[in-house]
Amino acid sequence: MSVEPAVLMQGITDWAEANDVAVDSLDDTSIAVVLPGERKLKTTVSIVVSARTAELAAFVIRHPDENAEAFNRWLLRKNMKLGAAAFGIDHLGDVYLRATVPVDRLLDDLDALLGEILTVADESFNELLLLGFLTGMKKEWAWRVSRGESTRNLAAFEHVLDSPDNEFLGTIGPERPEASPDGPGGEAAPSGHPTTDGDRRRSSEWI
Repeated sequence: MSVEPAVLMQGITDWAEANDVAVDSLDDTSIAVVLPGERKLKTTVSIVVSARTAELAAFVIRHPDENAEAFNRWLLRKNMKLGAAAFGIDHLGDVYLRATVPVDRLLDDLDALLGEILTVADESFNELLLLGFLTGMKKEWAWRVSRGESTRNLAAFEHVLDSPDNEFLGTIGPERPEASPDGPGGEAAPSGHPTTDGDRRRSSEWI
């Protein structure tokens, strides 16, 4: 059964307002909902509707700096445990969660779909950071400690970063370690999905 895009866009907006989350109407057939998390501070879910289906997609984390094989193997194994959503990677290796539903089911299933995407993104984020970005995190921690700067946004990893296993402690000078201009958790739109304002964050913002 076909549903007018305007009806779907309004339904999504109503859901966002009822749940006190940010929403951004991108065009007549696409909209983005910004879901707050704990480990990953926000997960932006873009929803694009067509005549028959609605596709939900959320950027999770950029391509790993290291251990790509173990990183991608973790994603594949995790997919076996998921429901409507599934992990995928784009041509750069950046990681997304996607789900597709018939348009006539979108509004009925919206709460469950967004809940699953948020939960999976949030619960997976720290483990993916440790798998794919540990060296960079060690350097960042050592640099901040050497300058007396806050390590608050890396506090969840203190047991790993502030330990004898961090070979960079005491060896990092005042110059900041090299890092990608796009932090691991900075937002990006998947192919076919519009971008939203503020989609990228600084490399120092690990979560």
